[in-house]
Amino acid sequence: MTKFQNAAVAGRQLADCLDKYRRSTDTVVIAITNGGVFVGVEIARELKLPFELLFIRRLIAPFGPQRAVCATNVAGTMVVDEELEYVTRPAGMDHAIADGLQQLQERERFCRAGRPPVDISKKQVLIVDNGIHTGSTMRAAIRALRKLDVRRVVAAIPVSDLNSRDEIESSADEVVCLAWLEKFGHVGLWYQKFVRPTNDQILSLYLDCEES
Repeated sequence: MTKFQNAAVAGRQLADCLDKYRRSTDTVVIAITNGGVFVGVEIARELKLPFELLFIRRLIAPFGPQRAVCATNVAGTMVVDEELEYVTRPAGMDHAIADGLQQLQERERFCRAGRPPVDISKKQVLIVDNGIHTGSTMRAAIRALRKLDVRRVVAAIPVSDLNSRDEIESSADEVVCLAWLEKFGHVGLWYQKFVRPTNDQILSLYLDCEES
């Protein structure tokens, strides 16, 4: 596979495969931060769709690193994995969890600048990242979306590890991926220029996309 020049180029190529959603009145693009922002912004711009952000914070991993208990902020709404209520936590962990939740909220408030969120209830969501390795991040995002009464979830990624395909396809209603690779490594290998946006860049892109 030829590497993508950068995430924006990957986003435009992915948008070509999502053209059936162009100007859809019941579809929202949601980017997983940080990786999915550059990709998601381009998809939203190309398809003339509303754009929102999703933030994930791993709180504790009692079931192993691939099934962490997460807090997710989706378009301004906080969702916490229900397992947090009953898993056994080491002494002092509650303080760390509370601190993690606060940091997640503060980051969301900064990057969205207090703008009213896009209503995603009963909508179909294009959930976007720059790539999938193990699939744990995408699965956490989809779990959160399912709790928010969305109508349909479409996972959209430029490149993914073939080993994650079955789990992602069983989690989402539809998966659009430009390349499933047997020898994946990590996401950054598939971009000539691999950059993760800063919070300031996320804020700027979010506001620019909302105004376009």
